[in-house]
Amino acid sequence: MSDPDTVARVVYLVLLLCFLLGFFAWRRGQVGRRLRDLLAWVLIFAMVIIAYGFRDVLRAQLFPAAMVQVSGDTIELRRGSDGHFHATLEVNGEPVRFMVDTGASGIVLSRRDAEKVGLDPDALAFLGTAQTANGRVATAGVRLGLVRLGTFTDTGVPASVTEGGLDTSLLGMEYLDRFANIAITGDVMTLTR
Repeated sequence: MSDPDTVARVVYLVLLLCFLLGFFAWRRGQVGRRLRDLLAWVLIFAMVIIAYGFRDVLRAQLFPAAMVQVSGDTIELRRGSDGHFHATLEVNGEPVRFMVDTGASGIVLSRRDAEKVGLDPDALAFLGTAQTANGRVATAGVRLGLVRLGTFTDTGVPASVTEGGLDTSLLGMEYLDRFANIAITGDVMTLTR
């Protein structure tokens, strides 16, 4: 009985049996209050043990696109339900959610995110262009004062702001190249500096 699925099924069936026995006994008034309380505490204790035992599975299911700082030099990103990797970076002190895009050359901020981090898109000169899946968009080059991902902090990071047409900011290769190793295994992207 070393198979985790078999153990999980047995625990589930035992808990279900305890719950059903407790429920029917309680409904008939055959079990005293102390026995009911004991059964409730046993169930609570068992659920805590199960939740702890399956914490990695629960975390992956409840927070599928979460970032995890595995060690001082390694971060893991989980693939989101949309099939992409996402990361929330602190840019100029504000959290910004990026889609990790290995096909993008640099960091590209949406107009909304640019405003959020203190840039004024109306004051920018949109002299560049970028080819996106939705066609060409005008871009303006900027420098981000502070960019933080987990414990990694960078200053003066070059980026672009789009004039429009981009809902999600993109985290491209100019930023990803700051990592010594990028690996994708299944639904986990590992970034190591």
